[in-house]
Amino acid sequence: MPKRALAAEPGTQPEHRITIHLDELLVAREMTLVELAARVGVTVANLSILKNGHARAVRFSTLTAICDALDCTPADLIRLGNR
Repeated sequence: MPKRALAAEPGTQPEHRITIHLDELLVAREMTLVELAARVGVTVANLSILKNGHARAVRFSTLTAICDALDCTPADLIRLGNR
C-alpha cells in the first residue's frame, strides 16, 4: 500500500472522496437548513459549509446533534465515494 502524504503542499487542499448528503436528508424530512440550524444550535453559514462539502472538520457533538435532529446515522449523512 502506498504511503500517503501527511500534509498538502502550502496553498493546496488535499483531495478527498467524502460526500455529504445533507440536502437529501433535509428534503426527506421536509426540513429547511434554517430549521436544522435552530435545532442543532449551529449557524446556517456553518451548516451551509458542511452541506456544500467545504467543511474541513466537524465536531462529534455537532454530528450527533445533526443526526438526532434528522433521525439518521453518520453513515446516512457522510459517505466515502469511489476512486
